[in-house]
Amino acid sequence: CVLCGRTDDCPEKYGEKRTYVEYNLTVHYYCLLMSSGIWQRGEEDEGVDGFLIADIRKEVNRAAKLKCNICKKKGASIGCVDPKCKRSYHFPCGIQKECIFQFMEDFRSYCWEHKPVQKFPDKECRGTSQCTICLDLVEQLPMYTVLKSPCCKNAWFHRECLQYQALSAGIFFFRCTVCNNKDKFQKEMLRMGIHIPEKDASWELEENAYQDLLQCYQHCDIKRCLCKKGRDYNEPDSKWEIKRCQCCGSRGTHLACSSMKSWEQNWECVECQSIFAKSGNYSKQKKRSLATPEKTDGTTCLLEEPSPKCPRQSPGSQRNFLLQSPKMMCQNSLSPCSHLEHQLTPASNRVTMSLSPLMSNRNWSLRKKQLRKQQREVSNILNELKLQVNTKTTRLNINAENIWNSALKGFRQRKFSPTNTIEIKFTNCKNRSKTDTSAASKHHFFQLLMLHLQNSSLFEGSSAKNLSLDFQAVRENLYFEAGKMIAVSLVHGGPSPGFFSKTLFDCLVYGPENVKPALEDVADVDVAQTIKMIKYANSLSSLQSTIHDCYEFLAAAGCLRPITALCDKNMLVNDILTHHVIKRIISPLESFRQGLKTLGVLEKMQMHPDAFSSILCHKPERLSAETICDLFTIHSSSGVNKVEGADFWIGYLQDVESGESVVTLEDILLFVTGSFSIPPIGFDPEPTIKFLHIRYPVANRLLNCLELPITKTYEQFKNKMEFTIRNTLRVERE
Repeated sequence: CVLCGRTDDCPEKYGEKRTYVEYNLTVHYYCLLMSSGIWQRGEEDEGVDGFLIADIRKEVNRAAKLKCNICKKKGASIGCVDPKCKRSYHFPCGIQKECIFQFMEDFRSYCWEHKPVQKFPDKECRGTSQCTICLDLVEQLPMYTVLKSPCCKNAWFHRECLQYQALSAGIFFFRCTVCNNKDKFQKEMLRMGIHIPEKDASWELEENAYQDLLQCYQHCDIKRCLCKKGRDYNEPDSKWEIKRCQCCGSRGTHLACSSMKSWEQNWECVECQSIFAKSGNYSKQKKRSLATPEKTDGTTCLLEEPSPKCPRQSPGSQRNFLLQSPKMMCQNSLSPCSHLEHQLTPASNRVTMSLSPLMSNRNWSLRKKQLRKQQREVSNILNELKLQVNTKTTRLNINAENIWNSALKGFRQRKFSPTNTIEIKFTNCKNRSKTDTSAASKHHFFQLLMLHLQNSSLFEGSSAKNLSLDFQAVRENLYFEAGKMIAVSLVHGGPSPGFFSKTLFDCLVYGPENVKPALEDVADVDVAQTIKMIKYANSLSSLQSTIHDCYEFLAAAGCLRPITALCDKNMLVNDILTHHVIKRIISPLESFRQGLKTLGVLEKMQMHPDAFSSILCHKPERLSAETICDLFTIHSSSGVNKVEGADFWIGYLQDVESGESVVTLEDILLFVTGSFSIPPIGFDPEPTIKFLHIRYPVANRLLNCLELPITKTYEQFKNKMEFTIRNTLRVERE
């Protein structure tokens, strides 16, 4: 180096060593930056990063006359900036003598006598601590080799560790490893002589480092692919969009090929299901992925995915089941008639309804029975809470294209009260409005709102979600508003969120101090990978090595601890999980709990946890023919063949469920009620069916009444149903 005279090539200490053959010049970058008699007078691409070659030679000639106060040799180009100090030295000599070089503003240099020092209270300057970068011990003393974080009380570092960290992270990612403070931390470290290069982090500069992440698997692997354009065809936002396996991501299916209504539903490939089944963890995996309730009364309340071999079959039941008879009410007598039985006898006017054998899977039947029992219990509880709602109305003006802001504005208006009856007025982007005060409009509003919350920054996770930490949302009290909206939706006939994780639900019901989170609750992929590396370390040396590699994360989580035995990893993993999943979001959680107290919902959740977990922790059961059949009460008048009409209706439901129709069970429910699913509180009024001498089916959504035509043949009935439902829904979408 023409300035310091050394041949050392150590970029971490002296900066990059550059040689320019055409100028017969070699120089350390730091020696050049800190020299007192030279400035960057050129552009960045001129000379050496803006230092002109002529100026460098002048500086070399100037320094040749100055003797270094440390090594006593000529060429000392750096001087102390203190006005009364006349010391000069080479850059490497200054490092050796513990001088301070500030890589900012005027690039000042301070000798060992006038250098800035960090000041600590006497009570802090004792004992030892762990360097939160290398995890080795560091003395808590105001020394050149030791630096303390200005923003954290117990964060101490080796100077050398900090310098390596700064060179790697660059100005955009260099921050306190404990609290992630950037501005205050960088300002103090620059003052104390840490060089923070103005560049991107080293891990961001690696060419094609993330190229693999850009490749997505796009192929339908279902045995019976229904797409006429082939297995590789993918059309986003349609039933031919390809959904990848949520476990491996290396298998896919068209939504239609697996009877999935929306992209948000979970899907696992056959291989992953087989692996979970063989390992005995399949139930546990499904529980986590669908966020279903834990076992109660010896049965599990899990909803399994349908087999890919039955593309349009509802998962709630198999095609062969015994449909229970619809409830019949005779309008002419105003008294309940007998339920339809398996045989028709003249005395009782009972109808033959022998459809198919009972399901052979006893466990599945028990799970369904338990789930429906809990849902009936929730319905009764919510109807009890609904007694608080009075007839006074509050109208919300809702822009469906900006559902969150318009809902937030409505809920925060002075006149809004959760005990008032809610009316919805949808407005479009052209300032034209359409008012619809029916329950269907209200349900549609809450459905859009729950979908927005599920995908908002307030929650994190794939299907089973926990609260995230959004400081902006905390400041604006949005967690409280989200809890309030969910409570109002449940009581006013809207859908349940259905995406709570078991951990989030338990925190709300039992309190965060009584909940132990699991690895599945960690949504951040990097954090989850870090925890796995610690959890599955098989030796003390590998554990310590892993902790060393993860020092930044552990420091930020406040989970650094001496590790002396392999078993210490279990406590460390628990600490990390508790911090990341629970302690980190204590403030949002408390705000969210306060919102859920609206209309007494949280109190009922705490009194009936099993029942509420069935609607908050997983999506509603996919509709089945049996469910639709039970939902509707059939009214018939004299002169109408109620037996034949009910026969056609139930037969049509079976065809729809088995995929032999152009419409779905969800389409039928939407046609009648304006809702894709059955709300937890149920429908008010209860859905009914009338058989009349009309040409086509008619749906009255105000009364949830379906008027069906009387036809001579089943084919006529089916054609009229499909024509009317398909065209009505198409017009509504347009």
